[in-house]
Amino acid sequence: MNGAQALIRTLVDHGVDTCFMNPGTSEMHFVAALDDVTAMHGVLALFEGVATGAADGYARMAGQPAATLLHLGPGLGNGLANLHNARRAHSPVVNVVGDHAITHRPYDAQLQSDIETVARNVSTFVRTSGSTAELAGDAVAALAAAVGPPGSVATLILPADVSWSEGGVPIRGPRTAGATAILGGRAPDEAVLGAAAAALRSGQRAAIMIGGRACSGQALDTVADIAAATGAKLLAETFPARLERGAGRPPVDRLAYLAEFAAMQLEGISHLVLVDAKSPVSFFAYPGKPSDLVPDGCAVHLVAGPGDDAHAAVAALAALLEVNEGTAPRQAAGTPEAPTGALTSQSVCQALGALLPDDAIVSDEGNTSGLFAAGATAGAPPHDWLTLTGGAIGQGLPVAVGAAVGAPGRRVVALEADGSALYTLQAWWTMAREGLDVTTVLLNNHSYAVLNMELDRVGVETPGPRAREMLDLGRPSIDFVHLATGLGLHAARAETAEEFTDEFARALATPGPSVVEAIVPALL
Repeated sequence: MNGAQALIRTLVDHGVDTCFMNPGTSEMHFVAALDDVTAMHGVLALFEGVATGAADGYARMAGQPAATLLHLGPGLGNGLANLHNARRAHSPVVNVVGDHAITHRPYDAQLQSDIETVARNVSTFVRTSGSTAELAGDAVAALAAAVGPPGSVATLILPADVSWSEGGVPIRGPRTAGATAILGGRAPDEAVLGAAAAALRSGQRAAIMIGGRACSGQALDTVADIAAATGAKLLAETFPARLERGAGRPPVDRLAYLAEFAAMQLEGISHLVLVDAKSPVSFFAYPGKPSDLVPDGCAVHLVAGPGDDAHAAVAALAALLEVNEGTAPRQAAGTPEAPTGALTSQSVCQALGALLPDDAIVSDEGNTSGLFAAGATAGAPPHDWLTLTGGAIGQGLPVAVGAAVGAPGRRVVALEADGSALYTLQAWWTMAREGLDVTTVLLNNHSYAVLNMELDRVGVETPGPRAREMLDLGRPSIDFVHLATGLGLHAARAETAEEFTDEFARALATPGPSVVEAIVPALL
């Protein structure tokens, strides 16, 4: 058995049975080994950023890591933005990055690079495997680091001769070894829990902000019960990795993206209790505005961080407060009427709310054009909402790929802005190749609209035509219907609300991937 065969057998035997890949010459023995270990599902991506984003989406929905296979340092670099997003989401991902054969390195071939330095930007674990005999052990160590908690990106660098040489010995393990990175962690700190409980009982204004593992399942229900019992405001971080929402679930407002609005949400709060969430800060620095969004004089209580047992901490806090289970209000069912008339960002979101199917998954990279989506879908059937955790655009379509692979049988809706889509449009081809049930709503306003807003917010009072030109996507206009069709998807364009509603309903009812391009005016 060669190294590649032993590596894949080890990964599969430890529960990692999906690999999103864009391989090159140095990874050919890994590719060949897929025929020997058929339990590994290889998913081909045309661009590394699709592979890494898909691994993130898979982990968010499956609760366990996928692998990626990337080609040398440049391939890893191409996938770095979505690994950054995965890192912020605490998604468990095992990168396998091919490298030149150890014997080839002294020749400084054209693709030689410092892979470890690139990997450290996003990885908690980086190791270059030095021998075929050690490779399986290195893989188990990478997997352990990825699963955590907290879930994280682990990078295993695989020299070509370590891969092709004989002498590989797989390490057997329980199939559950790579499963769920959402459980476990450090035990709750009793003193911190006591202080948080006292703060919530004090009668002073308090807020509970949740992220990560507290945004779904029993943890979400319990936190909502705590907020209801104590009168605390319940907020989710701005970009949670996965938020369960919809009819019958606790309603949770997300902290606003704009610092001015976030400050309004937190105004007057004396105690801020954090559950698997970071203390809120502004996304960027702005002239004359604070970066720290915690109100002056507000005490922050970190009940559980990424490495802590969030579920145990929430349960212990509820017990201290003697909170009765099931006391929190639940979102009432209710959907908007199908829109008519002009097609706008608001009417697109209205149609989304009217038609979103039960148990759907929304990969939201709608940006400014998706502003109305949360309100329009609040009472829709229960669903999961996946967001842009690290702020690096180009995540939405790849995450939709991974979510569909990780949660087969569920309809995925990719709510996608035109500018962001162009970063990783190749994801459409992978959707078509895999026959994934992903419906893309392409919000085309011919603009980097969010940057027009930011141009004003950073203090540029009168931007000139040359500056505005750098934020305009309308010269020439991009034909997303032809792009999608060329990549193997059914696609249609809508220019009225009625057209959009009809095309969206048809796409949702049709197996496989499709695109509905919505021509909308820019909000800003």
